[in-house]
Amino acid sequence: MKSDSIDRKSVVVTGIGTVCCLGPNLNTAMSAMFVNPPKPVPPKRFATNHSDPYPVFSLPDSLDTRIAEAHQHLTLTARMGIDAAEQALKDAGIGPEQLKGKRVGICMGTTVGCSLNNDRFYIEYKKGNEPGLDPILRFFSSNPAQAIARALGVTGPVQTIANACASGTDAIGIGAGWIDAGLCDMVIAGGTDELCKVTYNGFISLMITDTKRCRPFDATRKGLNLGEGAAVLILEPCPKASPLKDRAKCRIAGYGAACDAHHLTAPKPDASGLKTAIKKALHSSSLERADIGFINAHGTGTRDNDRIEMEVFKGMLKGIPFFSTKGYTGHTLGAAGALEAAFTIYCLGKRKIPPSIGFTTPDPDTESISPTTRTMPVTSPAALSLSVAFGGNNAALVFTTRI
Repeated sequence: MKSDSIDRKSVVVTGIGTVCCLGPNLNTAMSAMFVNPPKPVPPKRFATNHSDPYPVFSLPDSLDTRIAEAHQHLTLTARMGIDAAEQALKDAGIGPEQLKGKRVGICMGTTVGCSLNNDRFYIEYKKGNEPGLDPILRFFSSNPAQAIARALGVTGPVQTIANACASGTDAIGIGAGWIDAGLCDMVIAGGTDELCKVTYNGFISLMITDTKRCRPFDATRKGLNLGEGAAVLILEPCPKASPLKDRAKCRIAGYGAACDAHHLTAPKPDASGLKTAIKKALHSSSLERADIGFINAHGTGTRDNDRIEMEVFKGMLKGIPFFSTKGYTGHTLGAAGALEAAFTIYCLGKRKIPPSIGFTTPDPDTESISPTTRTMPVTSPAALSLSVAFGGNNAALVFTTRI
């Protein structure tokens, strides 16, 4: 397909797959979010010696077991990505035969998935032992995008994005760009990350991890909880007369990214990077601010991150309802933007948004700008999903049900 035969407004989402603490798929996860969300608990895959445990959002045991049964030569991060991709294809009604002969691209975001965190190997090596190379070989085989491409037998462009907590959002935006440029007939895009002892202790050392459920935007917030999961979207081009419109869930109307390069971990205090990303996303969408019905914020529960987002919400996005889902899933790092994109699309389709769990006390430092505290109806056709990452990376996606 020639690049001039489709325009930016014609990239649609036809399938979604998710894996997280809320459940084995998107419908189950969202039902839990609105009705019976889980609580964070101490890590179960690795031991810690912290006097006050820092709870996390792990996969349920039943889901953990199911995913462990397949692709055992790969890391959990790669296995979750494959599971979410297979779900998404099934949701889109696309079987193996329909992938043949198509230029199918894979673009996945990750953080843990690109880190050689084999601490058991290192411990044995430092003791003077000769540990087997299985963990190292597993890592080399577990590039998430490549693992999905091998599992599905596709041969289009393959890219793994390691852009901190914006990775999943950037992967979806880049994947949409591949279709826009005529490089692909379909793109499988998203993010995946597992809980890891190294990142767990790393965030604790930064003193931005809470010992209770995180409380995004609350005056008493003390930090984040980590989580794990994966989410994948099936992106397809949809020319104006295409019958694909009948099964499209939404359109990716806009994407914007900007790096303020302010600090290795802290966002720039004036939120200029995030504002630029949002402006780019809105401009590329050709939508007006008034078209945005709600904002799925990054909302980690850390002091600095929440403050700069609230500065944006009381300024350029004033009056638009916003919430964070981190209190339901924890911060899933490279998967966060993809999971939140999936949640955003679900909320647009069901025309309702959840309360921002954990929020009770408005922050007086931000003029009492507050997230949602109850389930609310959605009356506008579009929504904004935001990511604010280490290294000054900011990303935004605009979704709309107007195909």
